[in-house]
Amino acid sequence: MAETDYYKILGVNKTATEDEIKKAYRKLAMKYHPDHAKEDKAAEEKFKQVSEAYAVLSDKEKRQQYDTFGSTGFQQRYSQEDIFRGFDMEDILRGFGLGGASFSTGRKGGGRKFSFGGGAPFGNFAGQDAPIKGSDLIYELPLTLHEVVTGTSKQVSFQHGHQSENLTVKIPRGLITGKKLRISGKGEPGPYGGPAGDLYIKAKVIDDPIFDVKGHDLYIQRSIKLTEAILGVTVAVPTIDGKELSLKIPAGVKHKTQMRLTGNGLPFMNEEIKGDLYVQIDIQMPKHLTKEQEQLIEQLAETGL
Repeated sequence: MAETDYYKILGVNKTATEDEIKKAYRKLAMKYHPDHAKEDKAAEEKFKQVSEAYAVLSDKEKRQQYDTFGSTGFQQRYSQEDIFRGFDMEDILRGFGLGGASFSTGRKGGGRKFSFGGGAPFGNFAGQDAPIKGSDLIYELPLTLHEVVTGTSKQVSFQHGHQSENLTVKIPRGLITGKKLRISGKGEPGPYGGPAGDLYIKAKVIDDPIFDVKGHDLYIQRSIKLTEAILGVTVAVPTIDGKELSLKIPAGVKHKTQMRLTGNGLPFMNEEIKGDLYVQIDIQMPKHLTKEQEQLIEQLAETGL
């Protein structure tokens, strides 16, 4: 997947403020908007690119996701529809003094349509109206951790165009919560004979009795005795693929310390890497002591421990 540098597209650095990003986009939108760059296909494409970059970087949550996961990770999480959802392009362009959803080329007999809504944020710039694509559908699919690790096939039933359909969907390894698979043409039919939208299979990982999940990382707790925390101990830790690892806990470990077992988390989709397994160490404090234990603790106290 090609890397897309939204900061480079807008000509700003990664520390740019909201005002700097908006100013940069306004300058480029004025330059490349088809009202100004008529019949220039390269300019049309550039206008799409700068608008997509602005849609991401002007939104705090999307910008944070892009900065955190990079271009490839961001594009795996956000479809084109996701990028432009909640982004009022018409209002923004009107504020810049540019055409909104449609504008005239100045030629006698009409104008070119320019659409920013629905499943396809950009229409075409031809001399005739483009077919309107149907709405996309999102199907939330529950998956167990085992299914995320191994991959699976699932039967999904959904409705589109007033009819029901059953599909067998191959689920790849690493489809964690929030990630989507796109199935072309299985969304709502387009109006007036336009192309159908797409169906997005969105994963939702089911709570697991052993592991907690954050992204591709797994978390598990292991309890040890007070004496084991003081002297050190080795504990057995299960992994998601059915193995058992030995974890050496050093003497003097602190309560709620997290120790990492690299590469024992969930796989990344279409990659040969995995997340990590974090083991939280919980130190059990005794609620009641025997007489003998009290005497031993007092003796330890006298030594300055």
